[in-house]
Amino acid sequence: MLGSIARIVTQFKQRWHSVLEDEAIRQACRAAGHQWRERALDPVTTVRMFLLQILYGNVACNFVPHLAQKQVTGSSYCEARARLPLAALQTLLTNCTGQMTECVRDTGRWLGHRLFLMDGCNFSMPDTPELRDYFGQPAGQAEGCGFPVAHWLALVHFGTGLIQKAIVSRVSSHDLPSVPQVHPELEAGDVAAGDRSFCSFGHLALLMVRGVHGIFRAHGKQIIDFTPNRPHVAPGRNAGRKAGQPSSRWIQSLGVEDQLVEWTRPDTMPSWFTPEAWAALPAKLILRELRYTIDRPGFRVQSVKLVTTLLDPRIYTKDELARAYGLRWHIETCFGHLKTTMRMDIMRCQTVQGVLKELTMFLLVYNLVRMTMLEAAKRQHVTPDRISFVDALRWLATAHPGGTLPNLVINPCRPGRVEPRYRKRRPKGPYPWMKVIRAKLKQLLLSQGLGA
Repeated sequence: MLGSIARIVTQFKQRWHSVLEDEAIRQACRAAGHQWRERALDPVTTVRMFLLQILYGNVACNFVPHLAQKQVTGSSYCEARARLPLAALQTLLTNCTGQMTECVRDTGRWLGHRLFLMDGCNFSMPDTPELRDYFGQPAGQAEGCGFPVAHWLALVHFGTGLIQKAIVSRVSSHDLPSVPQVHPELEAGDVAAGDRSFCSFGHLALLMVRGVHGIFRAHGKQIIDFTPNRPHVAPGRNAGRKAGQPSSRWIQSLGVEDQLVEWTRPDTMPSWFTPEAWAALPAKLILRELRYTIDRPGFRVQSVKLVTTLLDPRIYTKDELARAYGLRWHIETCFGHLKTTMRMDIMRCQTVQGVLKELTMFLLVYNLVRMTMLEAAKRQHVTPDRISFVDALRWLATAHPGGTLPNLVINPCRPGRVEPRYRKRRPKGPYPWMKVIRAKLKQLLLSQGLGA
């Protein structure tokens, strides 16, 4: 449980373990305005049990008292968990992650920079009216025939896999409106990498104002031409524009399919900007565009176009930029650990507050596992990504105070690994997707005499 974990991780000799102590939990609850009576399920005990529940794969509430060896019912624990303020759990996560970040500041740097990965992901939840109204359902699903889905944007520290920040929104949300909320986690000199969803004038300008660098794949609608002294058309001037003509102004060639260009602020303001914030952005940006080819088997994209704010071709060579963008795929492994290994793909709570509490605790446990992997990597003289996430999770769930961290499983190094996206295990029955609400389907079965 959380109290045990606080004592277990003291062997790591890091500052962040103090954020998990009992008094830190009480202080977070007081700061959130929470008042409680001293009882069997006080906030400290409830938080410990909540953490244990997530460590064991978000098991049912009725099973948690058995895991914690508490003489309480599952419904009592569920009610106590509902009384916990969301703000208190978020404070625990923020404080713990902030302390962890300071401990890993110099871990896994790329060319001297901290490298951060950003991407979006989804998770599902029970079909209740409250969750449907708040998060929405994927397009194309009839009411009552699907499940609410939430979209969340994550900022991940590449060197350790720590999730620095997560922003939750409706399933239909784009990543860009949430991006300004993760920017405060970045410092001048950091590098952010992401897919084409993040490659826009507004986003790049916001990063450059903060002194943060970006490496993003060019948007599919962005026309990039490497011809020297080519013509261009500024945004908003479509009169006489020829098909395939770029809007960026060519400045200088830095090599084969590598160039400096000037982007002009578009006349159309994105909906996630305010007029004041949009007007405050620079009118022009000097950026670098490049293209490289992937010739390794198993990669779907053979030609990749990148846009970056790193302009010096001697320090940031084309090969290094391609390698940095390739590291972006590590965030998919992080999502896989959360959704598959830790079973965060489907939340269990039926209220918005409950779902957000679940997510907060999932992120806290995930970061605890990542710090365990980092400590094991130091002791076993390998990089953190080589340590087995599953083995670290199991040790954290079963360790006892006083026990030392054992040697964890080291995954083999398999660069360029290719796995086909096919399912080997067949489903038990070829049942069709539900396209009509369950009540009507039941009536149809009864009208056919199948319920007699």
